[in-house]
Amino acid sequence: MIAKLTSTQIAWRAAQDIEDGAYVNLGIGFPEMVARFQPAGRQAIFHTENGILNFGEAPKKGEEDWDLINAGKKAVTLNPGAAFFHHADSFAMVRGGHLDVAILGAYEVAETGDLANWSTGPKGVPAVGGAMDLVHGAKRVAVITDHVTKEGCPKLVKNCSLPLTGVRCVTRIYTSLAVIDIVALRFVLREKLPSMSFDELQSLTGAELLVDGEIGLLTVPEL
Repeated sequence: MIAKLTSTQIAWRAAQDIEDGAYVNLGIGFPEMVARFQPAGRQAIFHTENGILNFGEAPKKGEEDWDLINAGKKAVTLNPGAAFFHHADSFAMVRGGHLDVAILGAYEVAETGDLANWSTGPKGVPAVGGAMDLVHGAKRVAVITDHVTKEGCPKLVKNCSLPLTGVRCVTRIYTSLAVIDIVALRFVLREKLPSMSFDELQSLTGAELLVDGEIGLLTVPEL
């Protein structure tokens, strides 16, 4: 069985690329973990679609104020200078290009940058939600995901088979095996696990991986 990064480690790696002072939206679920790993000396300003800017860490259990929640209905705290606003104003921020980064989960990402992170059917997410606005409103869109499905099928593919969230919107993918950029509608490998060969990684990827310069080592702390 191939060793791979945990969800926590993927979130840590994604957090290292968030600039100090960036306005950031994190998708519901797995992407929310990214907020826990801001590098020392950097402070992102987190936005949630339901109307908070600059929320802080999750409160301790038993100290939650359930009037303060994020879009995933999880309790949050407020940082100094936090602001509240109407849902419509929140999406005006998104659609107006005022977010620097959006980090989302994915079912599939195509080499063109197309993203599918919702699906229909009995086990599907019932609707695309605000993700369709985020992927075209944020200045940079990143995805965090396992490299393959539970069945071992590639999640990074030539063309998405599921309903699209956005077209040509993803610029970087952080997976359990690699960090991959999308450049000129192709996958470009930037980092991979030291224990994995390029050929092994390619065999688990549903489209060709290009190399542009030296491939970095994907190393993360034990978390």
